[in-house]
Amino acid sequence: MTAAGSDATGRGAWGCAMAREAVAWPPEETLSLWKREQARLKALVVDRDTEAWQRDAAFSGLQRVGGVDVSFVKGDSVSACASLVVLSYPELEVVYEDCCMVSLTAPYMSGFLAFREVPFLEDAVQRLREKEPRLVPQVLLVDGNGVLHHRGFGVACHLGVLTDLPCIGVAKKLLQVDGLENNAQHKEKIRLLRAGGDSFPLIGGSGTVLGMALRSHDHSSKPLYISVGHKISLEAAVRLTRGCCKFRIPEPVRQADIRSRDYIRRTLGVPGPPAPGQERSQKVQKPKMCPQEGSEEPEGEGRPPEGHS
Repeated sequence: MTAAGSDATGRGAWGCAMAREAVAWPPEETLSLWKREQARLKALVVDRDTEAWQRDAAFSGLQRVGGVDVSFVKGDSVSACASLVVLSYPELEVVYEDCCMVSLTAPYMSGFLAFREVPFLEDAVQRLREKEPRLVPQVLLVDGNGVLHHRGFGVACHLGVLTDLPCIGVAKKLLQVDGLENNAQHKEKIRLLRAGGDSFPLIGGSGTVLGMALRSHDHSSKPLYISVGHKISLEAAVRLTRGCCKFRIPEPVRQADIRSRDYIRRTLGVPGPPAPGQERSQKVQKPKMCPQEGSEEPEGEGRPPEGHS
């Protein structure tokens, strides 16, 4: 089942208003508004298992896992493709795809990625609920952070609260927050991750466990940084992410990325970022930004590589 649109015109009123105001207002006012909205929504985050399948060792009862991605047109930080895919579980075969060209009107600001992209991803979930409710995913994997965030409310939390779906944050780089650093000690812990499934907790200076560093695949030496988004425990989030990995990146996120890039090429007839065939071929050169803060976005065109959440 595939659903595809050529333009995004149906974003929720909240998303449209936030985006328009963000463009018009001075940065200080924008940040103040966004911080208040994050604080309001953060109070709604549930960081424990809420579904029976999450508490089952084999995830019995889990049949559909979703992944989301936003890919940019090469050389254009405004035009993008928002993608939602749903995969069968445990087969990890795509059963639904929604790709939609969008124009991002909210500016990028470190720590506020959700206000730039979540409205379009929320719309994709709503379209699925209206068109094919039987295919709504039981959990969403998000290329970004959840509670591992400066204010404890990253893009995976934001999308989870607004859609009321269990969400998992899956970041490729460490967001250096609450004393977490990508220093020699951290790199030594990574070196000790010997096999796929090995992990260690990310404990901030406050003593809080903010997430887990996970070696997701036997043939990948770089970890993923898993954090709770909404309505799932960290333990279940780590186990499920591992179970969704054919390569380093979990298949729901990987397929959303591949298909959004391909949709850009097919729709616009332009040479967008290359669709990855394997994990090691996913990287695309892009400008560096905020290198001290970690990453929440895919290796692709138009999204700052670090410091976003």
